[in-house]
Parts: sequence; C-alpha cells; structure tokens
Amino acid sequence: MSQFPACKHKKHRATGPRRDGLRWLASEPYRVFFFSGALWSIIGVVMWPLYYAQQLGFYPSFVHARIMIEAFGAAFVVGFLGTAGPRMATAPKLTPLELAWLFSLHQACGISHLTLHMAWGDACFIALLGSLLLCLLIRVVKFRKDAPPPQLLLALTGLLCGITGASLLLSSVTLLDPQRLRLANLLLYQGLLLPPVLGIGAFVFPRMLGGDFGDPKTAAQSRTKLIRAVIAAALLVGSFFLEACGHVIAGYALRVFVTAVYLLIEVRWKTAQSGSLTTGLFWSLIVGGLGLALAGFFYAQHVSVEHLLYIGGFGMLMLIVGSRVLFGHSGDLDGFFVKSKWVRFLIFLGVLAAITRATPAWAPSTTVSHHIYAAFTWALLALSWLLWHRRRFVKRDEE
Repeated sequence: MSQFPACKHKKHRATGPRRDGLRWLASEPYRVFFFSGALWSIIGVVMWPLYYAQQLGFYPSFVHARIMIEAFGAAFVVGFLGTAGPRMATAPKLTPLELAWLFSLHQACGISHLTLHMAWGDACFIALLGSLLLCLLIRVVKFRKDAPPPQLLLALTGLLCGITGASLLLSSVTLLDPQRLRLANLLLYQGLLLPPVLGIGAFVFPRMLGGDFGDPKTAAQSRTKLIRAVIAAALLVGSFFLEACGHVIAGYALRVFVTAVYLLIEVRWKTAQSGSLTTGLFWSLIVGGLGLALAGFFYAQHVSVEHLLYIGGFGMLMLIVGSRVLFGHSGDLDGFFVKSKWVRFLIFLGVLAAITRATPAWAPSTTVSHHIYAAFTWALLALSWLLWHRRRFVKRDEE
C-alpha cells in the first residue's frame, strides 16, 4: 500500500490559503472542525460555573455531556477522518459542498443541545456521522486506487456506534428501559471514541513516536491487521452489551484488555524521536487507561471516575493528535518533537482537569468546587491550545 500522501513531510515552506480557498479548506476539513470542536468544548464546560453562579436556568448534566461528545469529540473524529480518509484510499478529497453540509450539521448539533432541543441535536449528530460515513464509503468503493489501512475499520466502527447510540436515545422506549438506556449511553459516549482511538492510534502513534506510519507492507500483513481490527471491534462492542446486561466488571475488564493488547501488538512503542507532546501521549494513555480500569470497581461513582477517561484520555488525545496534524500540514513537522515548558504546562492542565473532575467519586463534599475547578482548567487548556496553534490553522504545506 502506498504511504499516506498527505504526510510525506519534509522541510517545506508553509504558505497561507491559495485562491482556491474553499477547495483547499474542503480537502483539509480538520482546520475548521478542530477549531470549532475546541471552542465547543469550552462552551460545554463553562456551563458548570455558570450554573453554580445561578446564571444558567437548567441543570447542565445532559447538555454538557452531549456537547462534549457530539460537538467536541465528533468534531475531531470528523475532522481527522474527513481529511485522512480520502487520502488513505487515494480517492478524491471532500468537496466544498460536502464540507459546508458537514460543518452546518456540526454547528446545528451543538446549537440544538445548547438551546435544550436534545432530539434535534441527536438527529443532526446522526446526520453528520451518517453523511461522513457515506462520503467515505463512496470514495472507498468507487474511486479508491489503493485499499485503505485495515485499522480504518475501527474508526468506522466508532461512527456506527455513535449513530446507533444516538438513535437509541431518540426513542422513548429507551428512556423507560434502564438496560437499553445504559447500552445507548455506552455506544455514544465510549463507542464513538474508543474504537477510533485504537484504529487511528495504530496508524498515527508510530509516527508520533518518530517512526513511520503503522501501515502494512505486504498483503499478508494487511490480512492479519484486518483480522485483528475485526476482532477488536467485535470485542469492544460486545463489552458494551456485557455491561448493559449487568456484567459490569466483565464489560470494563474486556475493554481494558482489548485496548491494551491491541495497542501493544499494533504499535511499536519505541521512541525514535521524542518531545513534550510525545510525553503527553503517554500521560494521556496512562490516565485514560486508569479511568477505564477503575470505573468498573467504583461503579456507583462511575460518572466521576470515567472523567479520567473522557478528559485525560479522549480529550487530551484529541488535542495531541490534533497537534500532530496541525504541525504536519503546516510544514513544521519537527515542531511536534520540540521539548517545551509551555507544552508541558498544557499537559499538566489536562491531567489536573481529569484528576480534579474525578475526585468527587471519593470525596463527594468537593463536587461543586471540583466541577468549577475542572471546568476552568479545561477551558484554559482548550483556549491556550487554540492560541498556540492559531497560525497553523491557516498555514499549509505545499506537499
């Protein structure tokens, strides 16, 4: 299989947008989705301080959760797959019309949840993921010149989990059935992101460690990787059904096992190059894995404990992988491996936000204060990340 065309980075001079700006933007949709997703994450967390200051007329629990997963998490998934998916299959990139449609659905989803139109928000989210999935499938089936990496199957599994979970939540029957409701929440809140972390991670993490992409070199390797991806996807989805059926420890244990084994097998964890962001990658995997492992044993407080996974794992990983994409596509790949006190401070903020938000699981009296502290800490991290990359959002690598 050919190398990922967009990432044959050398030292090229980066420039601003060309005159064909819309086509360029559509070919690299991560530029608008990453930016928007980070902004939505700030909106999603500041609702807690506003609520406790009596400036918000509703309890933000469900709205916060939907915005963080459907407007923040999905933005990074769509931005990455919308950029990388066509390139992986050496197929045509997204068109300006497709970008406009996807971005409109993304904004409509966030605004709908923010204005308490939850059903409309879920519907827009389903349409967003379904539209992206259709765009990718058409390109893979009709236009591809090379087979996409087998790991892409796990990323597509995440899209299907998100669509299924949100669809179940649209049904009134789900709200009356605790088992079905738990399954829907698991598919949406963990299923949307965990399979892509494995699939995209197996492809990108080696590059983030200073090596090459984790793409197969022979047909036999492709078949082996595809089999592993199918098994991992099936076991992850199966773990959600296990937990929903009441086998909580078994469900969490299976997810931890599959995640650890798949990444250990697929990724060569040897750093040829390392910098502060590489260190952040390891911290994110450790904190996220800890949250996934502990939540099953502290199930009565699993919402708080799982924020180790959501903030320290998913949230930090999205910003770190997003940084890798921004550095690479702006012609400054070496910048990803720089050792920086500023980057270490951002990583510290991410770990601090995760631990602070999880603390009420063991110290319930700190719930209000830690909601506020964690919200401000994440908001500071996301805003700092946006300011740090502000020029890279509009710079492009000529190759």
